[in-house]
Amino acid sequence: MSEEIDLNQSFKAYDVRGVVGESLNAEAIEAIGAAFVDVLSLAGKDVLVGGDMRPSSAEFSQAFARGATYRGANVIMLGLISTDELYFASGKLDAAGVVFTASHNPAQYNGIKMSKAGARPISSATGLFDIRDLAQQYLDEGLPVSGDAPQGTISERDVLADYAAYLRELVDLSAIRPLKMVVDAGNGMGGMTTPAVLGDTVLAALPLEIIPLYFELDGTFPNHPANPLEPENLKDLQAAVLEHSADLGLAFDGDADRCFVIDERGLPLSPSAITALVAVREIARAQAAGEANPVIIHNLITSKAVPEFVAKSGGTPVMTRVGHSFIKAEMATQGAVFGGEHSAHYYFRDFYNADTGMLAAMHVLAALGGQDLPLSELGAEYEPYVATGEINSQVEDKEAATASVLAHFDGQPVDVMTMDGTTISAADGSWWINLRPSNTEPYLRFNGEGRTAEIIEPVRDAVLAIVRGENATN
Repeated sequence: MSEEIDLNQSFKAYDVRGVVGESLNAEAIEAIGAAFVDVLSLAGKDVLVGGDMRPSSAEFSQAFARGATYRGANVIMLGLISTDELYFASGKLDAAGVVFTASHNPAQYNGIKMSKAGARPISSATGLFDIRDLAQQYLDEGLPVSGDAPQGTISERDVLADYAAYLRELVDLSAIRPLKMVVDAGNGMGGMTTPAVLGDTVLAALPLEIIPLYFELDGTFPNHPANPLEPENLKDLQAAVLEHSADLGLAFDGDADRCFVIDERGLPLSPSAITALVAVREIARAQAAGEANPVIIHNLITSKAVPEFVAKSGGTPVMTRVGHSFIKAEMATQGAVFGGEHSAHYYFRDFYNADTGMLAAMHVLAALGGQDLPLSELGAEYEPYVATGEINSQVEDKEAATASVLAHFDGQPVDVMTMDGTTISAADGSWWINLRPSNTEPYLRFNGEGRTAEIIEPVRDAVLAIVRGENATN
């Protein structure tokens, strides 16, 4: 019995994320495990459970397994895994599952990413909040008496070798030119998956020389936060790429489902450029297999270069909201071959419509190693516009701030779209901006893009001045 934990604090729109010992503890996790089985009707079925390298992940995995087996599920413990390993296992074994991770969040956090059988997403709209509410009931009132129903079993399975082999089947790197690469795992799960997929710890060696940075699994993140979206966290990788005269650098976040790419000059390629590059490759592969007009999903924050490259390559671009559950749902609905987001989440039909940074990285390696240009020249083709990047402002009244921005453009030749936040586009196509309230943090997020820096920067500055004048904390 517990009245100390309020699961409303840790259940977000797409996953669970909270501070260990404050909004999440082992007792709460056990209740979540029981509720997961009951809400998804998994009694008598297999449930996959794994976790990242955070100090609490092993304890939480055991607690979840107790709750799940108590309610009759047969738990398969996967041990240490990346998030995309869970999606692989869920798709391959056609079983629901969870991975304990807080992705790029600091060490005091942990959380849960959940999947239905077949790697289908669970969000607030598809059962996540039902799990939360039932788990809260179990936490407050105690687990129900199981009666005569048999408890489930617990077994173990290692999926790393199968995961690595499957990715290598999807992208063949055996014949590329030799490449030297620096990989910054940030003490996260990339320190385990990179040697398995791209190195020779599990499979035969590829023509890749890997220079490791922070491959030691350490959920206290002693070197830098495992959040490559923040430029500060890329500095060690950038310096190492230059120091070793490497062809490229890769940076993974804590649970290794996102990958960021650095060129030989130490400069980052935008996730939009990676999306366009991979999209062109996946369209060509689908067309070679006889598929007409392959569909590519992109969210509304990605560069408009993405739909342009998709259309030019004979594909069909489809825009959707930001967020993995929306992308995955649209992938399934549209039969899309690939999807990409500005946040460096990349989704593949051949990966059960789930996201995997490793597979996207392999496409980059294949593209780079299949020709002689350096990555900076190869990547420049896919970045014809100037992006502002995501800029966050802590605003007390997000709706009022957005309304003020709309008022600023009233009467000007612009188009407005409200699919996900508010997107304002110049009628001549020279720039666009988006203001979007965060689902998980107290921020109003700004993104923008223009034909040139001279076009987009004054728009950016004017909009941020308005936003940050609305009782904002910068």
